Parts: sequence; C-alpha cells; structure tokens
Amino acid sequence: MNDLFSPGSVVTVSGGVLTVVGAIAYATGSANLSLPTIFYGIPIFLGGLALKSSELPPAKRITPKAKLRRERENAPEALTKLLGDVTRWRYGQKAHLESSLEALKLWDDDQPPQLLEVEELNPSSGYGLRLRFQLNNVPLERWQARQERLGRFFAKDMTAELQMVEANCLDLVLVPASTSAATDLGDTTPGRTAPSDAELVKTDSPTSDGAD
Repeated sequence: MNDLFSPGSVVTVSGGVLTVVGAIAYATGSANLSLPTIFYGIPIFLGGLALKSSELPPAKRITPKAKLRRERENAPEALTKLLGDVTRWRYGQKAHLESSLEALKLWDDDQPPQLLEVEELNPSSGYGLRLRFQLNNVPLERWQARQERLGRFFAKDMTAELQMVEANCLDLVLVPASTSAATDLGDTTPGRTAPSDAELVKTDSPTSDGAD
C-alpha cells in the first residue's frame, strides 16, 4: 500500500491522469482543455516513470512514531537524523546509507547490504537503534572487523553489537557506550566528547529526495 503513495507513484499517476483527460478532451473537440493537459501530462508521466525506476522504499519501521517520543527528542541528533534518513523514500541510490557503507568498506557494487528494518530501543543506558541488514555480498567477517568503528561512526559515544539473526541477515545494534568505553573513544577533557566518524564523511543525501 505504501508503494501507491510514494513520490514516484504520485507523479506518475498525476501525469497519467492529465494525459488521459487531455486525450478525452481532444477526442471530444475541447481544444482549450486538451492542449494544456497533454502538454503538461506527458512529461510529468514520463518523469514519474523515471522516478519509479530508481526508487528505494523506506526501511520498515518497527517502532511506531507515537512511541518513545520523549526519548527520541532527547536522543543524539545524529541518531534521529539517521532514523529519518532510512525511513523515507530515496532516489538514485542502490541502498540506504550508501555513502556510509562505502566509507566503512562494507560495500559491494553488485549486491550491497540492504537495510530491511529499523527499531528504536530504550535500554537502561539510553536511546538506541537496531538496524537489520541483509548482508548479500558483504560477509559477516568484514562487519566484525569494523565493529569498534561502527560503534562510533553514526553518533558520538555509542557502541555497536552485531547479532546474526538468519543465514544472511545481521542486526546492528547501536546503544550508548558505558562511561569507561566512551572515554576510550577520544578526548578525555571534562565536558568534551570525541566526534563521530560520520562527521568526517559526507552524509547520505538523496539524488532526488521524495521525503538518512
């Protein structure tokens, strides 16, 4: 059902309706109506088809928006931005978090990892996220080799847990690091925290944003 309300679908349907109305008007001799609708309808319809061909649907959101609202408001901005990025339509990308996975050396041009779902967490240590990936051509060993970096890549003072749930599916769990672990990540000056690796890498931005 969500596919029907994607930006690409809306543009395609709008262009199709204008084209049909214009064709009917032309057939019935209403030139004043047929020319504008056909003139605009056909390009809009073709543009919608182009969007549909490069469409990447949002990852499945497990936690309803109404839940954890207060925790989300107090969460690190980098995590809430990550949640927003992966739960909207993307265009011109092979996978969600494409540039981040490339920077982490967790990318494959032919069959990159695909983000299937995202869940908000609220453990005792604070707000976190669970990201479920279909691994495809990137083996588990490469994820394990970068586990420590994954913990600090997307937001400051986070730790990463890797959990295999199926033969080709992996859960990446991002939760706040303990005080001692957070200190090990960078500057120990009181009141300061180490920057996340993601701040050193260009964040994902859709080629054409329908709604990282």
